[in-house]
Amino acid sequence: MQLGIIGLGKMGGNMKKRLELGGHQIVGFDRNPEVSDVGSIEEMLDVLQEPRAVWVMVPAGKITSDTIDALADRLSPGDIVTDGGNSKWLDDIAHSKQLAEKGIGFLDCGVSGGVWGLTEGYALMAGGSDESIDRLQPIFDTLKPAGEFGFVHAGDVGAGHFAKMVHNGIEYAMMQAYAEGWELLEAAGLVTNVRDTFKSWQQGTVIRSWLLDLLVRALETDEHLEQLRGYAEDSGEGRWTVEAAIDHAVPLPAITASLFARFSSRQDDSPSMKMIAALRNQFGGHAVTSAAGSVEKGADAPGADVAPPPVG
Repeated sequence: MQLGIIGLGKMGGNMKKRLELGGHQIVGFDRNPEVSDVGSIEEMLDVLQEPRAVWVMVPAGKITSDTIDALADRLSPGDIVTDGGNSKWLDDIAHSKQLAEKGIGFLDCGVSGGVWGLTEGYALMAGGSDESIDRLQPIFDTLKPAGEFGFVHAGDVGAGHFAKMVHNGIEYAMMQAYAEGWELLEAAGLVTNVRDTFKSWQQGTVIRSWLLDLLVRALETDEHLEQLRGYAEDSGEGRWTVEAAIDHAVPLPAITASLFARFSSRQDDSPSMKMIAALRNQFGGHAVTSAAGSVEKGADAPGADVAPPPVG
């Protein structure tokens, strides 16, 4: 299948590679000419055959809205746009209506997989009509992990990003629990081999997970996380999850507490936030702040030193 991708960063660039390995013809545009196939969105659209399919993979907010505006002015009836970034579901509804007025289809798709997605596949949560999903199904089938699981048509427009938002809220709480446990073991002093204690939990325990494997990977590199500052950003999705819980009167004490814990990292050098920062770096390649205060580049795609998560 032919697809245009706008945004070839850590996620978009690896998705392009995975799709090309799967036999699709991908035309990518990025503001960085070193990774872009074409010099402009207009040139990308000229290369694509109608009806065209375009996947937007840029940061949520104004950049995404500006990109949708540009596409709305240039696409034709029958074309389709997929927003694969981390947009808020309410923005999806607005963008869908905007494009529908010109006969252009729209899908929203939450994407999870980080720096591992190229080799292991991406978990995809899509929202939109059955017709639009069917058109993009070959793309979804190539991006997802091998096997039965990894893709869901979550519902109408907005459902994909809403599902991904809740996924990230759960992720917040899981990382916070691991980080707090690590901090307690380090502080108590009774357990003298904290790193190997976590390693021992990788098999046979109910808390084993891919995040635990990544935690161990971080500790293998920096046993006491002395090279990191206890500072972790929060994504918009964490806040949106808590806001949605308030709107629907759903109690989310663990997720809410984990969001507030990240706010604490804005103050002093929080030990548990060192682990949160390390985990975000491990699974998503997010940049970290060193103990000296410099910002370190995000992790590259992993090698064979850690087993990937099991796939269907």
